[in-house]
This record gives sequence, structure tokens and C-alpha cells, in this order.
Amino acid sequence: MSVFRQTAQIKALGQPQDDEQVLWEGKPDLATLARTAFHTRIVTVYFLGLIAIALALGSFGGAAITAGAGLVTLGLIYGFAWLGTRTTTYILTDRRLILNIGMAIEKSVNIPLKMIGAAHLTDRGAGSGDIAVELLKGNGLGYAILWPHARPFHLSKPQPMLRAIRGVRDVAAKLAAATALHEAIALGGGEAASAEAERGDGMTGALA
Repeated sequence: MSVFRQTAQIKALGQPQDDEQVLWEGKPDLATLARTAFHTRIVTVYFLGLIAIALALGSFGGAAITAGAGLVTLGLIYGFAWLGTRTTTYILTDRRLILNIGMAIEKSVNIPLKMIGAAHLTDRGAGSGDIAVELLKGNGLGYAILWPHARPFHLSKPQPMLRAIRGVRDVAAKLAAATALHEAIALGGGEAASAEAERGDGMTGALA
């Protein structure tokens, strides 16, 4: 199979079909992604500490070199964050959650709403935050394949994550409503009502 054909298939999988309704579409916020995924604050504090030590020892040249190295490092980190933002698109439809990701290799992660058991919201301030989705069954995805779109420290059972999205609480509410509705449609009848109530309680608790 040619590279062009593989790319075309990936793009097709990563786009909503004609009979799907798009409920939300977005990208990571650059500043929030740099701070939370690439830890720019920690890097800044580290270099500031080195500069302070150099100044305390009277090494003004060393402080200047360290400051330059810090600026270059932060520039590279922000470059990676910018690339991550540029190459990422999250799409929520009435059927699935789509993560089009991949800074080096383009990938499309499709998560049927019926596979989502819970969603975990992390508020990053200023209306931005992360939403990690916990799946009912194994997804076969590795942590390294998903990163940085994976919940930190969940290595054995990676959880795909929408990172640094604006209006995170509104998006979380849409995800919870769409997932609960899909469960009701899939089961139908009284069983659906019971399952929807159980799912709704779980999602509400996770998203609070």
C-alpha cells in the first residue's frame, strides 16, 4: 500500500461521516499545552535557580550563558508545543470521539461513545483544562503512541485525553450528554433508562 493511500485512509477515518452530527471540534490551547504537557514553568524555575547560583558565586558570564541556554530550551519547548497544537484536532460527534494527532506520524484515534465508561476533568485555570476518557474495554493503544494526548502516569491502561482545551467544562458536559444518549439508544426500553441513570451518575461524578 502506498504512503499516499495510507494517508488518505487516515484522513477519512479522522473525519465525521455524512450521517454524523458534529457536536464540538477544537484544538489544544498553546500556552496551556506548553505549561501542562511540556512543563515550561518547571524548566523556567530550573534555569532561574541556576542563574541565581551563578550570580551568587560571582560568575556573571556563567549566568549569561545559562540564561541564553534557558531561552533556547524554552524556545524549543514552545516550538514542540506549537507543533502539537497545529497537528492536533479533537472532534466530538453523536457517535464517537475522534483524536487526530501525531507530530511526526499522523494518527487518527476513533473512540465509539459506547466504549466510554467515565471521563475525568482536570481544570487548568482560565477556562482551560483536560478531559481523560476511561474506556470500558482495552483499546490496544500504547501510552507512547498517544502521548501527549494521554492521561499522565496511567501506563498499563492508557487513557486518551483531550489536552488543554478551552471551555473545558462545556465540552465535558457535551461529552457526558452524548455518551449517555448513545447508551440509551443502543440499549432501548427500561434497560436503557437504568443504564443511562448509572452512566449519568458516573460521568457527573467524574466531571465534577
